[in-house]
Amino acid sequence: MPELPEVETIKRQLSAKLKNKKIATVEIKIPKLIQGISIFKFKQLIVGAKIKQVRRRAKLLIVDLNNRYSLLTHLKMSGQLIFLSKFSADKINSSTVIIYFFTDGSVLLFNNPRRFAYVKLVATDQLTNIFSEFGPEPLESAFNLAQFKELLARRPRSKIKPILMDQHWLAGIGNLYAQEICFYAEVSPFRLVNSLSEQEMKKIYQGIKKILPMAIKYRGSSTDQHYVDTDNRPGDYNAKIMVYSRQGKKCFRCGSIIKKIKLSGRGTCYCPYCQK
Repeated sequence: MPELPEVETIKRQLSAKLKNKKIATVEIKIPKLIQGISIFKFKQLIVGAKIKQVRRRAKLLIVDLNNRYSLLTHLKMSGQLIFLSKFSADKINSSTVIIYFFTDGSVLLFNNPRRFAYVKLVATDQLTNIFSEFGPEPLESAFNLAQFKELLARRPRSKIKPILMDQHWLAGIGNLYAQEICFYAEVSPFRLVNSLSEQEMKKIYQGIKKILPMAIKYRGSSTDQHYVDTDNRPGDYNAKIMVYSRQGKKCFRCGSIIKKIKLSGRGTCYCPYCQK
């Protein structure tokens, strides 16, 4: 599933490509992917609207329109947003579920191979309520070490990796980057929060602040065939991954064999020697 770095990559690319474009029409191949509004009303509200800005909150992509409505897209397991400077029929495939056509001839394809992704259209002034469901944004300057420790203090009996993934607690981190952050901090993913030392808390925080921006720099991780950026290119962070999906391979740090366990229902890789 695309996590904060992947969604942020797409947001930054679309911010440059879509701002001030006017939606000419939209083709919806799978109507059920549009949630909370009829297809007729959806088209009525977005066709003719201009794009003011593109934002991200947690793993949500938000496109603000100039008519006081916003498009919310969640890519879920396999969603893709592919930008084309002009329409090309050979770029359309069986996974293409929505096509946005702009008045300048450019096109945005929404591909959804596994059909889990969705789109919502909501009044922009309702976003505050929607955003309140999520925890702090880890890349914002306001998210400092003191705030991180305060969050940890609220969940003393929780295991560290699952709470890093809890979107109500902290926004945007998923299974891949939670594993990488724990490895960076040399902390076992199943350690209880109240067992962490001050130095370990600091290292986890530093891992968040280092790994997420680095992953964005490399346009995210493509650990399966689904995630691509808006130019249909896979992310380049795969080469930087230390533990995720590396079970049975040697640890880059110490040479021990990476193990995989189930933790809160999710596969979790770690080094039993480096991570205590």
